[in-house]
Amino acid sequence: MAVSPATRAQPVTFFNIARSPDIAMAICVVGILLVLVIPIPRFLMDILLSLNISISVVVLLSSMYLQRAVDFSIFPSLLLILTLFRLSLNVASTRLILAQADAGEVIRAFGTFVTYGNIFVGVVIFIILVVIQFVVITRGATRISEVAARFTLDAMPGKQMGVDSDLNAGLITEEEARRRRREIEREADFYGAMDGATKFVRGDAIAGLVITIVNISVGLVIGVLINRMPLAEAARVYTQLTIGDGLVSQIPALMVSTAAGLVVTRTVSEETSLGADVTIQFSKYPRALGVSAILLGIFGLVPGMPFTPFALVAGVLGFIAYMSARVQRERELKLKKEAEISTKLREKPSAESPTEKAEALLSVDPIKIELGIGLISLADRTQGGDLLDRIQKIREQMALQMGFVVPVVRIVDNLLLRPNQYCIKIRETVVGSYELIPEHYLAMNPGFVEKEIEGIPTTEPAFGLPAIWVSESVKDEAEKAGYTVVEPSAVLATHLSEILSTHSAELLTREEVQRLLKRLKQSSPTVVEELIPNILSYGEVQKVLQNLLKERVSIRNLEVICETLCDYGTKTKDPEILTEYVRHALARVICAPLVDETNTLHIVTISPQLEQEISEAVKKTEGGDFIPISPIRTQQISEKIAEAVQKLILNGYEPIVVCTASIRRFLRRIIERRLPKVYVLSYNEIDPHIKVQVDGQVAV
Repeated sequence: MAVSPATRAQPVTFFNIARSPDIAMAICVVGILLVLVIPIPRFLMDILLSLNISISVVVLLSSMYLQRAVDFSIFPSLLLILTLFRLSLNVASTRLILAQADAGEVIRAFGTFVTYGNIFVGVVIFIILVVIQFVVITRGATRISEVAARFTLDAMPGKQMGVDSDLNAGLITEEEARRRRREIEREADFYGAMDGATKFVRGDAIAGLVITIVNISVGLVIGVLINRMPLAEAARVYTQLTIGDGLVSQIPALMVSTAAGLVVTRTVSEETSLGADVTIQFSKYPRALGVSAILLGIFGLVPGMPFTPFALVAGVLGFIAYMSARVQRERELKLKKEAEISTKLREKPSAESPTEKAEALLSVDPIKIELGIGLISLADRTQGGDLLDRIQKIREQMALQMGFVVPVVRIVDNLLLRPNQYCIKIRETVVGSYELIPEHYLAMNPGFVEKEIEGIPTTEPAFGLPAIWVSESVKDEAEKAGYTVVEPSAVLATHLSEILSTHSAELLTREEVQRLLKRLKQSSPTVVEELIPNILSYGEVQKVLQNLLKERVSIRNLEVICETLCDYGTKTKDPEILTEYVRHALARVICAPLVDETNTLHIVTISPQLEQEISEAVKKTEGGDFIPISPIRTQQISEKIAEAVQKLILNGYEPIVVCTASIRRFLRRIIERRLPKVYVLSYNEIDPHIKVQVDGQVAV
């Protein structure tokens, strides 16, 4: 079988490795481990030591240019790899020093040039570097890492709650909330990793000190006993090489530990680097720089003090103070001019000011909850209030059930309300109001209560069911007796959910319809481009969707709705007729929530005589069809339907009336005021895959 060129195994080359950073990193780590056990030549040792110094410089400078600590999220892992790299080089250099009494040019240079060729100077410098790294930088960085990790983890729940609060208030989008949550998790993970990574630096300093002592002591033994060197010569050679090895290792280690300290102490603004922040913040106080320059000048004039260095530094500080003061004056003048311009813009003619104030009052909130002063704690998370979380869940539930996202619910206080009263407004019109009793629970009798509980009688606001308010001490007793017990915030949330379901059609604006169709266009562009604007306008589609929502039919399956409108929109533009066609297409969606556990739909039908009466009463005009039935006759029909569906309700079924498709919408108009919770279906809307049980017939 022939193998295509694309499937042949590609040879591992330098370019393939360069294009695969994960492979390159794996090779580097394996190479570091190999250096621990495999002897390496002196020229390769020089290259690796130079590379170690270069990488340490890059890490130090990178930490200074950071804007946020989490931007260097690889630092904990990089710190471990660099520590292992230095230790492997220590092992390799120790092998060369003890075996060959020569570890390359780099170590020899550090042992002679840096220490002026004096062994004791080198020993002192090495000890000072170890003390600086171990006692000062490493210990401080470790402590700061521990505190930063603890405070970051403690602050994590509060930050997440802040994100949830902004999301519920509509200040940020769901995508922005997810991004901010990821940032919080990244920050916690980073500081937690840094808390452990700083321990590597401390261990590295201890290992460097131990390796130095071992090299000197063992080197003397090998030089005198094995290589037959005089004691003084052995001490000079091995001590010089060991000190050079220690310096060439401790200097990069000191730079990396300094970088670790800079990373964990990074608390500057997110817009600039460390150098820019130092310049900006020091230049804010030119007087401090000026006073320092004067004091240094005075020190230079004191007898016995060197004048030149003090005068030079004082001159530099004085120049910086002068330039900082000049820049600060220019900045103040600029801010003053901007403030004057802003003041002039605000001071407009008096004829425009009242208009602007009046226009500000024209904004209308789609949904608003006004709380009395005694209920403010329900929306305050610091006091244990969970109303904001409940409202967010309601919006998510509405999106799943009805197929669109309801607008943001605004919560405000209203001192004109009674302390424990709330009211729910749709476009500034009160659609629901109730009075809660704090520190009490609403107990409702589901019909099988074994024992009556004493409480404050009331009526549940969402469905009008009789209920009682009970105190917290009686809550457990009420639950054991069979009552359904809910807390005040749940009462408000349930009331809001029912109001949103009832008035969902009012909340579906043209803008929301446009957003829904724009979203649908991403997955089904053909149907949207065919429908809008060739067949129907956004307003006509909105009318159809509103008609569906009025009868609690979900519009989530928007693709089927749009395809049906494309099929029948060329024949008629009447939203009422188009709604009926869409309902036929959504038969499965309409029937699914109405069937019982045996997939049976229990219904009440309309007698043929009543259907004929309604059909003959329909009048057709240019403005649309309407049915002029007298109020008395409307009441009679509603009462008969109420009696018929009462049997369904008592048996635990949904109140459903079924009639022919031609009169369905007219029958709905007749009973919608008196029986808003009754479902009116046509025979075309019943899914053929479900069973139908007729439990009565309406005949008037």
